[in-house]
Amino acid sequence: MEARAQYKFARISPRKVKIVCDLIRGKDTTTAAAILMQTPKAASEIMQKILHSAVSNAENNFEMNPDNLFVSEVYADPGPVLKRGRPRAHGRMNRILKRTSHITIVVKEKE
Repeated sequence: MEARAQYKFARISPRKVKIVCDLIRGKDTTTAAAILMQTPKAASEIMQKILHSAVSNAENNFEMNPDNLFVSEVYADPGPVLKRGRPRAHGRMNRILKRTSHITIVVKEKE
């Protein structure tokens, strides 16, 4: 049995989120929460909320024991890219790409 939580259209680049994803993959949820709390990355605050949501989903919807949970899958897929412009010299424009992410955390019970 597994429980998942998703955050779609997060306004952070998937490249930045994947660094934090690699830190918590395979860890139990209490250790993962402690790692996220101490990591000085912008994505760690977002991931901490998603992890808490996944644990709550497991506990309330699937009646799993929150002490036996671990992070089985965590990944960040690219979402739509917001295209913006910045004025440059001679009336030209440079394109600014504001990337978004779809972040997913899946927790399972230890066997």
